[in-house]
Amino acid sequence: MARSLITNHTSRCERCRFAPRWCICAAHTEIASPLVVDVLIHQRELWRPTSTGRLVNRVLAGSRQHVFHREKPPPREEIARPGRELWILHPRGEAVPTGADLSQVQVLLLDGSWGEAARMSSHVAGWGRLICLPDAGESRSSLRRQEQSGKYATAEALLFLLAALGLTEVERQLRLQFELHVYAGLRTRGAVVQAEEFLVASPIKEAFPDLLTELHRRRPLV
Repeated sequence: MARSLITNHTSRCERCRFAPRWCICAAHTEIASPLVVDVLIHQRELWRPTSTGRLVNRVLAGSRQHVFHREKPPPREEIARPGRELWILHPRGEAVPTGADLSQVQVLLLDGSWGEAARMSSHVAGWGRLICLPDAGESRSSLRRQEQSGKYATAEALLFLLAALGLTEVERQLRLQFELHVYAGLRTRGAVVQAEEFLVASPIKEAFPDLLTELHRRRPLV
């Protein structure tokens, strides 16, 4: 397994960014979707193992990553795909359109802390159609403090959009990858009780039993 050294000198998997002890790449899969998705990720988010925008780029076929630098943010023409209507997930947007031709749609996700996402949102607000997701209840992401109800991880926002658009199988596959990502993140930080509570309601118990058994096996931490 390839590894890389990041700023805190912890050995990490180059793909999932988790320490080798909790690497989840054995369950990696490429998910095909008729919906084209791009992620605008804040430069500070690039090395955060908790980033679910990077998860979307890892597993969703055809997705692209664009880095937002505060001093020089990317222009629209670098991100918008020709011939597609650009949808930007935004809390002040309109409801998810019904009957849309998904082959003509591009979705842009913003990945960063709440403050970073707000700055990126201001930058891209005039680029396309602002789409607001319905409130889907409590977030399943326990890797960061949810400051208010209705705030979700980047990958969760995409999950809700996929469900609203009727892309059930794509949503199912991405949810498995998302929940495995959250679980590994909790175990990485030593939140064993919280991780086990999370696992009770998670579909990854049935989807990845062998991987979970391997993760739970005592091994060196390096």
